[in-house]
Amino acid sequence: MKVSQIVVIAALAVASLGVVACGSSDSETTASTTATTATTSDETIAAVASGNADLSTLVAALTAGDLVTTLEGTGPYTVFAPTNAAFSDIQSTVDTLLEPGNKTDLQQVLTYHVVPGTYTAADLKDGQKLKTVEGQDLTVSVKDGVVKVNDATVEATDITASNGVVHVINKVLVPPAN
Repeated sequence: MKVSQIVVIAALAVASLGVVACGSSDSETTASTTATTATTSDETIAAVASGNADLSTLVAALTAGDLVTTLEGTGPYTVFAPTNAAFSDIQSTVDTLLEPGNKTDLQQVLTYHVVPGTYTAADLKDGQKLKTVEGQDLTVSVKDGVVKVNDATVEATDITASNGVVHVINKVLVPPAN
């Protein structure tokens, strides 16, 4: 069950990146300016993500982590999906995580981006804690219309798929050491 949850998380992340690739490429866009542009799809998160070339890093991570089929499941899930640029900011770490011997670590990082249930932008509140599929909490902060999850800024919100919602973020979230 844990592996299937990880797959769902990875697929959601990939799906959100696919939808983002179809939108603005301005990396300085904040949640306050994009929250009103919700996208809805009848496809699962996995299907939306795999159809977009701009999600190649996330797709590669989901594939390496055996998580793609999970994101084809019923959910619902909320995925905080890092952009390709976010992955490139930590490229050496990504390269290490994609090695076959590091699948468990990769799955932990990917599932740390997935929260069971659906949380739209309107549901995210300052100081809110969200329990991830990985098992640890994410902390939401809202200041001057900018929404952050841990230290990542939400760049696009409410990208919906048939099995959840995706919010695009500008950093890869790394779970704290246990």
